[in-house]
Amino acid sequence: MTDSPRWTQSNRIWHGASAPSPRLRGEGWGEGLSPQAQTRGNASSPAPSLPSPTSGGRRGGGYLSPHAGRGERLPRRRFLHLAAAAAALPVLSRSAWAQAFPTRPVTLIVPFPAAGPADVLARGLSDRMGTALGQSVVVEDISGAAGSIAVGRVARAAPDGYTLVLGNLGTHVVNGAIYSLNYDLVNDFEPIALLPSNNQLIIASKATPANNLRELISWVKQNSAKVTGGTAGLGSPSHIAAAYFQSMIGVQFQLVPYRGTPQVLSDLIAGRVDLLFDQASSSLAQVRGGNIKAFAVTAKSRLAAAPEIPSVDEAGLPGFYTTFWFGLWAPKGTPGRIIDRLNTALVDTLADATVRSRLGELGSEIPPREQQTPQALAALQKAEIEKWWPIIKAANIKAE
Repeated sequence: MTDSPRWTQSNRIWHGASAPSPRLRGEGWGEGLSPQAQTRGNASSPAPSLPSPTSGGRRGGGYLSPHAGRGERLPRRRFLHLAAAAAALPVLSRSAWAQAFPTRPVTLIVPFPAAGPADVLARGLSDRMGTALGQSVVVEDISGAAGSIAVGRVARAAPDGYTLVLGNLGTHVVNGAIYSLNYDLVNDFEPIALLPSNNQLIIASKATPANNLRELISWVKQNSAKVTGGTAGLGSPSHIAAAYFQSMIGVQFQLVPYRGTPQVLSDLIAGRVDLLFDQASSSLAQVRGGNIKAFAVTAKSRLAAAPEIPSVDEAGLPGFYTTFWFGLWAPKGTPGRIIDRLNTALVDTLADATVRSRLGELGSEIPPREQQTPQALAALQKAEIEKWWPIIKAANIKAE
């Protein structure tokens, strides 16, 4: 990854694709040097630093040139002009590449395994977003430690808009209550946009004898010693939802962590685990195919994509709401112009009829246009931290 160009005044080295022209470095820099001064300024000898007005460099109303011999001075006005030009270089360069963004492909990091809900969403957005940006958006899956490995990588990436992370309730809320992270979930990132959300489904294997949610709760209470609930990993939203479910019905049962949603869903279909709290986007197709049972959607209302599945309020567990939302973040310090450019591309993508149709089929809910903003994402993250951290701590969920 190429660092953004920057001018380091102390050692006069240009970092970046190419060195600035003499005019950018200050017209007439080193003008009028004597042959002796030029010799002293070659690569074999240390380069003297530029004196400041308080460092004793001012003599007789002028300032010594960095390469000047004894008695050679720059007028005060020229010195100030040169100093101002040097100081402005990083700002001018930063502004220039922010305005030109993007000039190469953008990497969208998904902190979970391929074929999972986050990966499906990222790939559903990437093509249309790339069209809006005029550059490809490349999806890269990096799983491990409940997403914290990938998120940490983005936190340390250059703040140039070319490395983004598609995070969610788990990576940008839950992990902060469970793990000792080497980054700050809030302060090390720039929010870009709130993305489509997924309500979860309460699902079970076909072998489960219950036919509705009330019967399922009764069966779990009667068989708590042998009931198993699968999760997509320690601290995953499916884990948090399962712990929340246990607290609401007043019964504990064994939770089995997997490496990701595809793995636990596969075992649910095979009957190796009994229950799962999963995003509709990943499990709805299996419900429609008759491979698993769905008892309720964890929301106040039914899904438009699956109106036959009752809400938890209707099914007998009122208030059990576990909306699984997604967001897009960039590293802290990414220029506002770039954040705006990325947000505009996402808004255009979410307005596309083909994208909306596909997301609807998956059971995803697209936020209203006024909520597709950096500010809305930041506000939601703050509210969710306040809601879920006490629940997680009460359930004593900790990193193993």
